[in-house]
Amino acid sequence: MTQLEAAQAGTITPEMEEVAAAEQLSPEQIRQELAQGRLVIPANTVHLSHGLRPIGIGVAVRTKINANLGKSSLTSDSGCELSKMALAIDLGADTVMDLSTGEDIERVRAQLVERAHVPLGTVPLYEVAERLDDIVDMRPGDFLDVVDRQARQGVDYMTIHAALLRAHVPLAERRVTGIVSRGGSLVAKWMEMRGEENPFHTHFDQLCEIMREYDVTWSLGDGLRPGCLADATDDAQLAELKVMGQLGRRARELGCQVMIEGPGHIPLDQIEYNMKLQREWCDEAPFYVLGPVVTDIAPGYDHITSAIGATMAAWHGAAMLCYVTPKEHLGLPNLEDVRQGVVAYKIAAHAADVARGRPGARDRDDAISRARFAFDWEEQYRLALDGETARRMREETLSEADQKDAPYCSMCGPKFCSMRTSAELREAKAAK
Repeated sequence: MTQLEAAQAGTITPEMEEVAAAEQLSPEQIRQELAQGRLVIPANTVHLSHGLRPIGIGVAVRTKINANLGKSSLTSDSGCELSKMALAIDLGADTVMDLSTGEDIERVRAQLVERAHVPLGTVPLYEVAERLDDIVDMRPGDFLDVVDRQARQGVDYMTIHAALLRAHVPLAERRVTGIVSRGGSLVAKWMEMRGEENPFHTHFDQLCEIMREYDVTWSLGDGLRPGCLADATDDAQLAELKVMGQLGRRARELGCQVMIEGPGHIPLDQIEYNMKLQREWCDEAPFYVLGPVVTDIAPGYDHITSAIGATMAAWHGAAMLCYVTPKEHLGLPNLEDVRQGVVAYKIAAHAADVARGRPGARDRDDAISRARFAFDWEEQYRLALDGETARRMREETLSEADQKDAPYCSMCGPKFCSMRTSAELREAKAAK
């Protein structure tokens, strides 16, 4: 049984119990959310046997974040990507995706699966494309074979662009930036050059058979996500979203867990509407969004422009946020870019969880506030999302003698520290 089938049969699995404990919810609540398709536990049975710690992704639990990794055909290697993965997980990434292209994709993925105790996702089409001179040469069997091999390796969820149909492609021709999804553009090229329908759509049931065998979670890819504000919420994006809802229902009928992927570049005022449409058309399946980026004018700072949109998306019901780094639109991220992206998205997810009243979400905020008022610097560093950076920033502007226990920082110093003054007022009042 998959986690979905077990939940629908009334069975609470060990993975459901573990998720319930982490989320401060009852196992029965988790089972019900799973059974309704509102929650997924991406946990390939192979990966579970190698130390995977299951997590829940859905609107009823805390907002999760994903960190994209993977070498390109031009730069990086497996050692570098392993370092990025370790840093991302250490900073709190809930899942990672291997988007590697170039040589040795299978070997890199095997290393990531072996060392990742969080769910690992992939886009199988990238490996298929690397094996061929031209994507137009792809046969459905080529893709099915790669999906099967990745499932046997232990991949927990896969992005497959099965909802992009031939009829949708002309809708994207009116766009400013066209089709910006790598997978979506490859599928569109295959359909147009061969004059055939999307093979992932026509072979959907066969793909479900593979996914069900290993309990790989579907992440229905949005091949027509908008790549700029001018293309947001257009006919192409919405036509694909409707098909995603249909395929999500079919996958659940066949025993598979399903997430839905979402935009993209969306103006701030359209985010709530996008979240509402997804809930209605996709039966509240967990929504996994990239950003969304809320302005196009800040290359080098898109971890900020997208974290703004991600906070609002999570506030309105997105279940998982795919991080964006400062290098988005510019190049392959390095270790520092990964740090910046993960921290920005942990902030976005946490802010939404606090606003939505998730159980225990504000506990850490209250604890660090008490430590701040008490000038307990070590406790503040421990509670901070990135304590290493917090420590460095404080200590680099104080003399060595003042760095450890001084009841002030270099912003105000001892004379103008408002919290120190507040503490003195309390002491004076108590003395009276």
